[in-house]
Amino acid sequence: MAKESAGILLYRRCGDTLEVFLVHPGGPFWVKRDEGAWSIPKGETEPGEDLCARAATEFQEETGFAPPAALRPLPSVKQAGGKVVHAFAALGDCDADAINSNTFTLEWPPRSGKQRSFPEVDRAAWFDLATARRKINQGQAPLLDALERIVTA
Repeated sequence: MAKESAGILLYRRCGDTLEVFLVHPGGPFWVKRDEGAWSIPKGETEPGEDLCARAATEFQEETGFAPPAALRPLPSVKQAGGKVVHAFAALGDCDADAINSNTFTLEWPPRSGKQRSFPEVDRAAWFDLATARRKINQGQAPLLDALERIVTA
């Protein structure tokens, strides 16, 4: 069975420009990756779990910000590895430089026996849609298209 996750695609308007809030995964595997590495704040779900509630929890855990109250479902997408992402759009704003992510522990360097702690998210940023389409994990790119359709409708 494919893994599933739920997350929030936060967006705002700056004049006539639609911007989206994306996060960059923390840890040593992602440190040198940029284009195609960013994501919506999201996390894995359990079978039968309320997806909206999981998305809100993950947003808070990965950013340190209270999740927006009004969430609008977007069509689910399937990433290249098979993970299904359930996303919710929300109008809002936050200071991307002020994120405070939870952490995870990993043996690093590999086979060293040393455990190190890394943030789940090492940075966040607001991007216009053209830039976001280059930055986001390509499996999540259809979320940007869906957001653009509902916001400009």
